[in-house]
Amino acid sequence: MSRGLTTQLLHADRLGGVEHGATHKPLHTSAAFGYETAAELASVFQGERSGHVYARQGNPTTQALEAKVTLLEGGVGTVSFATGMGAIGSMFMALLKQGDHIVASQFLFGNTASLFTTLENLGCSVTLVDATDAAQVARAITPKTRIVFVETIANPRTQVADLEGIGQLCAERGILYVVDNTMTTPYLFRPSAVKAGLVMNSLSKSISGHGNVLGGAITDTGLFDWASFPNIQAPYKKGAPKTWGLLQIRKKGLRDFGATLGAEAAHRISNGAETLTLRMDRACDNALKLTTWLEQHPKVAAVHYPGLESHAQHENARRWFKAYGALMSFELKPGHDTFAMLDALELVIKSSHLGDNRTLAIPVAQTIFWEMGLEKRQKMGISESLVRISVGIEDYADLQADFEQALAKV
Repeated sequence: MSRGLTTQLLHADRLGGVEHGATHKPLHTSAAFGYETAAELASVFQGERSGHVYARQGNPTTQALEAKVTLLEGGVGTVSFATGMGAIGSMFMALLKQGDHIVASQFLFGNTASLFTTLENLGCSVTLVDATDAAQVARAITPKTRIVFVETIANPRTQVADLEGIGQLCAERGILYVVDNTMTTPYLFRPSAVKAGLVMNSLSKSISGHGNVLGGAITDTGLFDWASFPNIQAPYKKGAPKTWGLLQIRKKGLRDFGATLGAEAAHRISNGAETLTLRMDRACDNALKLTTWLEQHPKVAAVHYPGLESHAQHENARRWFKAYGALMSFELKPGHDTFAMLDALELVIKSSHLGDNRTLAIPVAQTIFWEMGLEKRQKMGISESLVRISVGIEDYADLQADFEQALAKV
């Protein structure tokens, strides 16, 4: 019987087999796992049978969460990590070698952009391009290009990458296409639809939703031919080639770097994910209403949100996404004090997080993109008055009233 996504999420643990008839996978806090015979232990170590050997590589609770994320993305497997950055960094460290080349969006999340600087220091080269145009990605590709990396919706200016065009390009060239799906979540968009080979999700954001836990995940869609990838090491060429990439990420990424998701965090994320679809429907509806209202406000110079017809990539977003996400940003007209407006907000929280049930606001240039410097901010289209909003699930009338009274005071 075909069931809806919310139903599948709610019953995933129970139908997957849970100890003692529980409806949720319980917390497994053991760091080590024992076996009756040495032969059994050796076969688990060698990947000949399933099982756990040491909790740094996962435990039954994280395994249940990974199954849930795989279900969400419609993939073939998932590896979870302690944070989203742990997931991205471990993936790159596991799959790249000195001399390899990466093409990525120039509109990346600040910490991801910082990570690319580290990779360059280790001998990889990175080319940043305007990923809203697949032609720019094509021009940047070299014989050494191993990965193309983009985000679905850029944080904070909400540029939408040419997901379909880049996916077709990578498929034709045999290049691994990695998509960060955090801003859309697998409920609004599945990157497998545009031929992505790997998908990253920051589980800290909308998938958990409650702003009380950190986590990240890499999911293999099953679409990339790992037999053609030159950096797979011999010990991980076991079984079907479709398993090689994720196995190497788990061993050379998660195991070697130790960005392990704890059982308690995995349990919180898994429970939060049960209401992902309900929360995203409400947050996306609030975001569209709020941006539509702000766009008409006399003190607002610009509003950035893919759901607005004025957005440069609106048509692509309309075709690809179920809804337009909960991330938006706006700029005040000259002469209006951004900090005064933020300070006047009574309901909206001044915070750096995203994907929370509560609406959050932050001045971008002076905080999360401060280290980048003025020149790079301007190249990314980040004005000094830009305010990023992560829209929550409050009653919409209360949200609008809060912005209305705050704007009236500046």
